[in-house]
Amino acid sequence: MRELNLDWLRTLVAIADSGSFAAAARSLHLAPPTVSLHVAELESRLGAPLLLRQHGPIVPTGVGGTLIERARRLLALADDTLDVVRRQVQGKAARVRIGASTGAIAHLLPRALEVLAREHPGIDVDVAVLTSEESLARLIDASLEIGLVALPQTPVAGLRVAPWRRDPVMAFVPASWPAPRHATPAWLAANPLILNDAGTRLSQLTTAWFAKAGLRPRARIELNFNDAIRSLVAAGYGAALLPHEAASPAVDPRIAMRPLRPALWRPLGIAHRADKLEAATRHVLDVLVRFRQA
Repeated sequence: MRELNLDWLRTLVAIADSGSFAAAARSLHLAPPTVSLHVAELESRLGAPLLLRQHGPIVPTGVGGTLIERARRLLALADDTLDVVRRQVQGKAARVRIGASTGAIAHLLPRALEVLAREHPGIDVDVAVLTSEESLARLIDASLEIGLVALPQTPVAGLRVAPWRRDPVMAFVPASWPAPRHATPAWLAANPLILNDAGTRLSQLTTAWFAKAGLRPRARIELNFNDAIRSLVAAGYGAALLPHEAASPAVDPRIAMRPLRPALWRPLGIAHRADKLEAATRHVLDVLVRFRQA
């Protein structure tokens, strides 16, 4: 048996509700012959009469009653499905997947998501902890809508990457240390260091910063979670080089921050596919752009 047409089912339900073909035709804005054709098509597909044509209101047969009961559920589900899709098209309700490093997730992203929840409560954001390379790969295979990535990035066909933030990298040192006003490569290299592991872009930035001074210090500990690094600094295990975003929470009083000399910056970009974006993705991007920093 071929599929049942939802229009036929809607007509059958309208007849059952109104009690006549003519009333159903008026409520559905259909010509009376069309209403009769819909019922005939259904009865032909099922091989059984669905309505009792009698004096007074038309009533369903046993088979017709079963079909009408299930048709109501099918039509309600179809209407609900269309409503969900329309809301997604309008950007009122959807799921947007974001990939970001632990640094961006810890302080920057929560503030943006707070604004998003207030302005677009129907948008659900899934956040994955990913390296920049992983985020770009998942944008390409469409398993991600937005990536917060380290800059610079080699151009990738089909993707668009725009500058987002440029935050200073600071020296985080135990407050008990007699630290200078500015942390230089030579001073830091002479002390125990807790650094990001070699696979991160921040590690590449700091390695290049030391290399310009002719230094290649070895880290006492390598980690990939900035909050854990800060905890170890507070415990006195060593100094660290980490980005510091404006308006981020105050650091532990056991930690002293020192600007680097020469200065070092951690640039971040927003990456997304270059083709037409869904409305919900545009809403998320609009909010993220408000946290842009030159």
